[in-house]
Amino acid sequence: MTDGWARSFTVDTLCKPCHLFAEGHLPLNYSSPIGYAMKPDQGDTMNAVLNLSLYEQLMALPDHVTGEILNGELYAMPRPTGRHAGASSALGMRIGPPFRFGEGGPGGWWIVDEPEVHFTRDVEVAVPDLAGWRHERMPSIPEGHRFEIVPDWLCEILSPSTAKKDRAIKLPLYAHYGVAHVWMVDPVAQTLEAFELREGRWTLIATLKDDDWVSVAPFDAVEFSLADLWA
Repeated sequence: MTDGWARSFTVDTLCKPCHLFAEGHLPLNYSSPIGYAMKPDQGDTMNAVLNLSLYEQLMALPDHVTGEILNGELYAMPRPTGRHAGASSALGMRIGPPFRFGEGGPGGWWIVDEPEVHFTRDVEVAVPDLAGWRHERMPSIPEGHRFEIVPDWLCEILSPSTAKKDRAIKLPLYAHYGVAHVWMVDPVAQTLEAFELREGRWTLIATLKDDDWVSVAPFDAVEFSLADLWA
């Protein structure tokens, strides 16, 4: 997040179009970077703002707002609700030990919370709730904040305000860039849908609910209860 002049302009001024999603304490008409009307003597600054790239606008968002650039449009979202965060954390705790650390499982994966995935550097940017890379494809975690290797697995935790974007925009985008597996977890409906990319198209390989047992590719070497995500 930047301070000073960037705070004097709304997202609606900074970028068109910019999509805002409500969750938690962020209303649909929220504007960020935070600020209101431009002062009369700020014309030069306004010209500078209008020349910002979408990624520069994303980087100017407040710390409590997550930005993504999808299909040439900037999307801004608040931090997740407790139920959303709880499901994401629980899933990470179930697959992290066996697949990242080899505890009761094969290891060989990096499992990362909310990475900034750059399918195209600073142009096509997604922030999934969880992502996984096989070591042979990404030998080490990058030093900076950009993850520029396409993940082997992604997980989106659905919420009422973002489910449409996750399904209609991000899922086709993930197929386009060759993500092999995507899970979609709905903590309200208590469901998990698992997709596998086959010949460039998504195939639904599992639909689980409530307290079903989960043993689904690419993490089918272990089994855990889906109820763990709702506890």
